[in-house]
Amino acid sequence: MSKYTRKDAKAYARTHLKGIWAAALTPFSEDLSLDEAGFRKNIRHWTNDLGIDGLFIAGKQGEFFSMSVKERKRTFELAVETTPSGHHTIMSCSDQNLDVVIDLARHAQAIGADFIVVHAPILHFHTAQDETVFAYYRAVANAVDIGIALWSHPDSGYLLSPQLCNRLADIENVVAIKYSVPRFMYAELTRLASDRLIVSTSSEEEWLDNILELDWQVYLCSSPPYLLQTAVDRRMREYTDLAFSGRADAARIVRDSLNPVREALRLTRPAEKPHAHQKYWQELLGQVGGKVRAPLLELTEAEKRATREAFATCGLKLRVSDTTAGQRA
Repeated sequence: MSKYTRKDAKAYARTHLKGIWAAALTPFSEDLSLDEAGFRKNIRHWTNDLGIDGLFIAGKQGEFFSMSVKERKRTFELAVETTPSGHHTIMSCSDQNLDVVIDLARHAQAIGADFIVVHAPILHFHTAQDETVFAYYRAVANAVDIGIALWSHPDSGYLLSPQLCNRLADIENVVAIKYSVPRFMYAELTRLASDRLIVSTSSEEEWLDNILELDWQVYLCSSPPYLLQTAVDRRMREYTDLAFSGRADAARIVRDSLNPVREALRLTRPAEKPHAHQKYWQELLGQVGGKVRAPLLELTEAEKRATREAFATCGLKLRVSDTTAGQRA
């Protein structure tokens, strides 16, 4: 059930791939099964209470690497079923096996997802990769009509150059990129390809400057939209809307007011436990965090205590119901 034809993919993205998009963590129950009810609850909170425009499902934050293909498809289905009208989804179909990528992409298209995202493959023994990567993305694009977001990050062992991304932007249903690279690279890509490719990066701290200086339309995406905000304290939404309306000075004041929250997260996050730390922070916010799956590690009691103490003084405002949930965490 594609929402649009391949030839309309770029136009559809220009209209709908905008605002704040968050990369969903996947909650797992005590027995490590997928917590479907908790996932639905988080989605409703993120969209209805926090004003998040779109959700990135089953990516690295979502622990796709520890899920079966069946489970990944189920998270897609839950997201499409639960995400309310006016909000959107982008499904991570990243995998080392191209057949799995295409299978997931076709499933996302069939159930009515808005977009998919596919990270560049990890390439062993390569000293160059441009032609390989171009052929890879062209194969994915030829298999589906749905709009595709590229994804380049250091974990692949290399970064896509702005020049290669500019070539890829000519593919009819390549519509965007999550470009986790130094700023000079994504600024150059914006200059080269912004007429055909919606450029974004996952750094929340750079988001405001990228709206104001590069005329970006989407934050695509990581966990800050639901870790820095509550139902009664939507400062990321606030500074984003101020920036979009041209009120740069007011936007900077609101953006900078979140520095204590950013610092609390940074100082208490163990180097090897980003997922468990973020899930515990979710619990303190009254969201559903849940367990992590192997090979990821859980927080120790001492790490939880340090996180609780930092959370209590970071300045985020909570509803009474969220405060109660946080006290139980």
